[in-house]
Amino acid sequence: MPVMNMVEAINSAHHVLMERDPSVIVFGQDVGYFGGVFNATQNLQKTFGKERCFDAPISESGIVGAAIGMAANDLRPVVEVQFADYIYPAYDQIVSEAARLRFRSAGMFTCPMTIRTPYGGGVKGGQTHSQSPEAVFTHVSGLQVVVPSTPYDAKGLLIAAVEKNDPVIFLEPKRIYNGPFNGDPNAAGVGWDTHPGGEVPEEYYSIPLGKAAIVREGSDVTILVYGTMVHVAQAAVEQTGLDAEIIDIRTLLPLDIDTINQSVQKTGRCVVVHEATRTSGYGAELAAMVQKECFWHLKAPIERITGWDVPYPLSFEWDYFPTKQRVADSLNNIMQGG
Repeated sequence: MPVMNMVEAINSAHHVLMERDPSVIVFGQDVGYFGGVFNATQNLQKTFGKERCFDAPISESGIVGAAIGMAANDLRPVVEVQFADYIYPAYDQIVSEAARLRFRSAGMFTCPMTIRTPYGGGVKGGQTHSQSPEAVFTHVSGLQVVVPSTPYDAKGLLIAAVEKNDPVIFLEPKRIYNGPFNGDPNAAGVGWDTHPGGEVPEEYYSIPLGKAAIVREGSDVTILVYGTMVHVAQAAVEQTGLDAEIIDIRTLLPLDIDTINQSVQKTGRCVVVHEATRTSGYGAELAAMVQKECFWHLKAPIERITGWDVPYPLSFEWDYFPTKQRVADSLNNIMQGG
């Protein structure tokens, strides 16, 4: 089985999908001839032609609007928004049209559209290339929101997303696109130095949306994470030596609350970690759900470790992120009763 990094796995998913289904169309800024700014669509145009993989003007609203029209007419568009920071001009199309099309038409039309976009910091992109906007999409009924943390999951989840008959926002943590990032103080202890990727089948496979993964079983505390923070949490657990259970949420919407409940009811403690800012972040929803479903099992208050409530600070980005040490400190704190 070949070893791939996340970019290669996403590229492989595109090839598999386009070979299997002629209705799959890929387009966006620089995705055709250039192969995408991160090479995720490399060689698609060469292999499948300009009618199925093509470049679009710099108009996110136009790209998504065109994709909605395609999806309503029996195509399965996969569009790339170059950076998640650029997705806001298309927000009205996503929220008012794509997410509601099935419902406003009483099921007469669906919107099998997937929007891929690199998100998060850690690549020295500054304020306009480093945002984590997952919470603004998990608020929208009718969307599904996915964040992979490994190459294997990235391919399987993307295939499942494209095969869905409803719109999916597929957020790709670019900090772990190619394995370790030079200068990342959280990389140590998670094997990125020797294993920048993972084994990924070349052939078709899919991972169902709406199902979390138990990355590590444990009995002391439950850690809820997704994307890059899965690896940071693993490093923190190794540092503390605690018997922690790590749950990779993978699909933020719909959420696998059953797996989360079973874990927290077993451990009695819960820590939520995400890179996005704290106030009204996705972790607040997770904490609210856990509080409601697991209140009588909790031995300590729920902890949240997040980015700070400031515009993304390029010069201090490694201080902005939830670090291995911050997570480890919170784990030790919650074990002492909060």
